[in-house]
Amino acid sequence: MTGSRSAPGRPGARAPLVAALLAAALLLAACGGSDDELPVAELGGDTTAFTSNREAFGLSARNLNNEQRRTFEVGDSFFTQNWVTAPASTEARDGLGPTFNAQACSSCHVLDGRAQPPMDADDPERGLLLRLSVPGEGPNGGPLGDPVYGGQLQDRAILGVPPEGSILIVYEEIEGSYPDGERFSLRKPLYSVGDPAFGPLAADVMISPRIAPVVVGMGLLEAIPEADILALADPDDLDGDGISGRPNMVWHVQRQADVLGRFGWKANAPNVLQQAAGAFHGDIGITSSLFPDQNCPPPQTACGAALDGGNPEVPDERLGKVAFYVQTLAVPAMRDLDDDQVIEGFRQFMAVGCGSCHVPRHVTGEHSIDALSDQVIFPFTDLLLHDMGEGLADGRPDFEADGQEWRTPPLWGIGLVETVNGHTMFLHDGRARSLEEAILWHGGEAAAALEAFMALPKEQREALLRFLESL
Repeated sequence: MTGSRSAPGRPGARAPLVAALLAAALLLAACGGSDDELPVAELGGDTTAFTSNREAFGLSARNLNNEQRRTFEVGDSFFTQNWVTAPASTEARDGLGPTFNAQACSSCHVLDGRAQPPMDADDPERGLLLRLSVPGEGPNGGPLGDPVYGGQLQDRAILGVPPEGSILIVYEEIEGSYPDGERFSLRKPLYSVGDPAFGPLAADVMISPRIAPVVVGMGLLEAIPEADILALADPDDLDGDGISGRPNMVWHVQRQADVLGRFGWKANAPNVLQQAAGAFHGDIGITSSLFPDQNCPPPQTACGAALDGGNPEVPDERLGKVAFYVQTLAVPAMRDLDDDQVIEGFRQFMAVGCGSCHVPRHVTGEHSIDALSDQVIFPFTDLLLHDMGEGLADGRPDFEADGQEWRTPPLWGIGLVETVNGHTMFLHDGRARSLEEAILWHGGEAAAALEAFMALPKEQREALLRFLESL
């Protein structure tokens, strides 16, 4: 699996250069670029992989050197292979749990891609989790976990330790129509915890679902200069455009200070290393130097008494290689640049206001991985928090993010989710069954853009969706 994923070269053919430059000119005109920029096809700059098959999210950045590719492969192995219960002969991978949601990073990020919610009661959940908290602030300004179940529901456990509970989802349909009369339906999920092993959750518990997203290009997002992101913020909407994006300032474990958050559905992690360490800890039950304590709230005595896999269970060197792997996953190239409908769709994307939050173009600064430095990239995000309205609200604060705010997710690769992962479930919990349904859930700061999208003639709505499918 790993050997083929980082082979050098660019499989597949580029779109005709004239079409690429035409699409680039449209994008650069909207984003303040210049005529000598890279073609828009290279969404990840020199890291871009020209592959659109099922392995599209799993290739290494195309501009890594041989030594970096070897590090990528080692990180890949720790990302994809299962952890086991301690003690075990496989000492490098023991320490699973005691409670957990998954046995490997790839259990949720299948083929480095996007998870989907369970399809029915008999479909085992993999890749959807529930964050838990009660009113108040936890250590360093973060959420305060449920006193019995902690900050995340673990629905699996090792032998001899009870899982905390199960995720229950009930859907209801919300009917609507476009101004031209075309009908649509939105799927609204309602979440609860089944079979809680240690009694009821706190009466004032806040539950927030999170789906595992595509993980390509994260090192590039990490390399965008902080000043550039903060320059896009307008928390008081001083320009009067209805968009008031703001940063989430979060706790940096290694620096012991509040810094800009970039990763996670509410931008609650400052960098890839801490995001990876947090996932190891919360999702798999693996301790690290960043999160050294077992995830066992005091009432869970069997969890607290279980054997561990060492202290820490993932040493800094291995954690660093996993972070390197995630940082250097290549962004897949944009496709169909010679398609008139795609070009028209981009025009409409910008015209209705999607680009106000899904900012197309950025230039990376210096990064410790030289392949990520000084790249012109097109992730379609501002990495800021935005109020998305009551329809998408989870009601749960996360550092400075409130219960209606979400980070603008990047859009690169979104058109390949069906190819790689076999589904089209989008948004933070996978409720949307299509890109169109995801757009129709937008509210709050995105209400004006949604209204403009809905007012488009059907042909132009379809063109906008076709543009998204090309990313």
